[in-house]
Amino acid sequence: MKFIKTFVAVAALSALSFGSFAQSISANASTLSAAEAKIAAQAEKANASYKITSARADNGVYMTAELTK
Repeated sequence: MKFIKTFVAVAALSALSFGSFAQSISANASTLSAAEAKIAAQAEKANASYKITSARADNGVYMTAELTK
Protein backbone atom coordinates (compact mmCIF):
# COMPACT_ATOMS: atom_id res chain seq x y z
CA MET A 1 0.00 0.00 0.00
CA LYS A 2 2.85 2.38 0.81
CA PHE A 3 4.35 1.75 -2.65
CA ILE A 4 1.09 2.72 -4.35
CA LYS A 5 0.83 5.97 -2.36
CA THR A 6 4.45 6.84 -3.18
CA PHE A 7 3.93 6.02 -6.86
CA VAL A 8 0.81 8.20 -7.07
CA ALA A 9 2.60 11.10 -5.35
CA VAL A 10 5.59 10.87 -7.70
CA ALA A 11 3.33 10.63 -10.74
CA ALA A 12 1.36 13.71 -9.65
CA LEU A 13 4.50 15.78 -9.07
CA SER A 14 5.96 14.68 -12.40
CA ALA A 15 2.81 15.74 -14.20
CA LEU A 16 3.05 19.19 -12.62
CA SER A 17 6.64 19.72 -13.67
CA PHE A 18 6.04 18.56 -17.23
CA GLY A 19 2.90 20.66 -17.49
CA SER A 20 4.66 23.92 -16.73
CA PHE A 21 6.67 25.95 -19.19
CA ALA A 22 8.97 28.85 -18.48
CA GLN A 23 11.34 30.62 -20.83
CA SER A 24 13.29 33.84 -20.42
CA ILE A 25 13.28 36.36 -23.26
CA SER A 26 14.72 39.84 -23.75
CA ALA A 27 14.24 42.87 -25.96
CA ASN A 28 16.06 46.12 -26.74
CA ALA A 29 14.32 49.33 -27.81
CA SER A 30 14.50 53.09 -27.42
CA THR A 31 11.46 53.38 -25.09
CA LEU A 32 9.80 51.26 -22.41
CA SER A 33 6.62 50.86 -24.42
CA ALA A 34 8.53 49.76 -27.52
CA ALA A 35 10.47 47.18 -25.52
CA GLU A 36 7.27 45.87 -23.96
CA ALA A 37 5.67 45.66 -27.41
CA LYS A 38 8.58 43.48 -28.56
CA ILE A 39 8.17 41.25 -25.49
CA ALA A 40 4.42 41.00 -26.15
CA ALA A 41 5.04 40.03 -29.78
CA GLN A 42 7.45 37.28 -28.73
CA ALA A 43 4.91 36.01 -26.18
CA GLU A 44 2.12 36.00 -28.76
CA LYS A 45 4.32 34.10 -31.21
CA ALA A 46 4.99 31.46 -28.51
CA ASN A 47 1.27 31.43 -27.56
CA ALA A 48 2.22 32.27 -23.96
CA SER A 49 1.68 34.97 -21.37
CA TYR A 50 4.55 37.05 -20.04
CA LYS A 51 5.77 38.67 -16.84
CA ILE A 52 8.38 41.41 -17.04
CA THR A 53 11.22 40.53 -14.69
CA SER A 54 13.54 43.50 -15.25
CA ALA A 55 13.98 46.67 -17.26
CA ARG A 56 17.01 48.93 -17.54
CA ALA A 57 17.17 52.28 -19.28
CA ASP A 58 20.60 53.69 -20.15
CA ASN A 59 21.00 54.92 -23.73
CA GLY A 60 18.10 52.66 -24.59
CA VAL A 61 15.86 50.16 -22.84
CA TYR A 62 16.79 46.56 -22.14
CA MET A 63 13.93 44.43 -20.84
CA THR A 64 13.67 40.79 -19.81
CA ALA A 65 10.56 38.74 -19.22
CA GLU A 66 9.49 35.22 -18.44
CA LEU A 67 7.06 33.41 -20.71
CA THR A 68 4.58 30.98 -19.16
CA LYS A 69 1.91 28.78 -20.65
